[in-house]
Amino acid sequence: MAGESETLTAGSYIDHHLTNLTFGQLPAGTRPGQDQAVWTLAQSGHEASQMGFMAIHVDMMGWSLLLGLIFFVMFRKVAKNMTSDTPSGFQNFVEMVVDFVQDNVKGMFPYKNPLIAPMALTILVWVFLMNFMDLIAVDLLPAAAAVVGEHVFGMDPHHVYFKVVPSTDPNITLGMAFDVFLLILFFSVREKGFGGFVGELTKHPFSHKNPVVQTLFIPINFVLEFVNLIAKPVSLGLRLFGNMYAGEMIFILIALMYSAGPALGIFGGGLQIVWALFHILIISLQAFIFMVLTIVYMAQSFETDESH
Repeated sequence: MAGESETLTAGSYIDHHLTNLTFGQLPAGTRPGQDQAVWTLAQSGHEASQMGFMAIHVDMMGWSLLLGLIFFVMFRKVAKNMTSDTPSGFQNFVEMVVDFVQDNVKGMFPYKNPLIAPMALTILVWVFLMNFMDLIAVDLLPAAAAVVGEHVFGMDPHHVYFKVVPSTDPNITLGMAFDVFLLILFFSVREKGFGGFVGELTKHPFSHKNPVVQTLFIPINFVLEFVNLIAKPVSLGLRLFGNMYAGEMIFILIALMYSAGPALGIFGGGLQIVWALFHILIISLQAFIFMVLTIVYMAQSFETDESH
């Protein structure tokens, strides 16, 4: 697709790779001759934006669920066939990952809760697998999707959009962060009580022995602590999205070099290898950071006045 200069400009090529396969309700009049709203796949970024909040990114949802299923099947198979006699290389790898997660949980979560370690393991591996999709050639899967769309569904191949890196979609990253945020709220209220949770939001960071002065501090404390509370899921989701989106954009820009002549094509090939090797560190680090911050935030939700 990068070489189709007669049909795609550099700008349209980038837009094509950054547009999701979106399904939703298209308002009446969006397409010529369309006199009523219809549920369909968007054929452009403009149509996707017109579908509104209820639209679904089919490609991102499909890939995230598929990668989650791959993680579940692989680790479940190892758990069912685990042996201490002659363990396979993959079993050793899984045990190493599990031990790594357990060590991090023990070091950062000094409380007892059977949910934290499995959740941390799921986050680490699932986010890594989603990030890993960024190492697949940028044109490979979108081109395959265009062929399938054209020959199986009769679609215009230029209107088949297919992103493959779920962590480059803020809906995915913020969705995961929001789930973590709900757990933070649940355990904060459960461990501290509703009054204790509200007290955290209104009695810190400014406090005073005089009740009148303390009452005056309540709105100030609430604003500061509420911003701090909301910043947790926002920063958690946007950090992952921003880093992975930037990495994907660099791969797309490098791919454009292949259509700019042999010299730039060769240079782009070498540059792509170097960036891919460096990107392995990025995708691993981003999965680790998401896991670590989740553990830290969960530990904070268990802290009570007696813990300080």
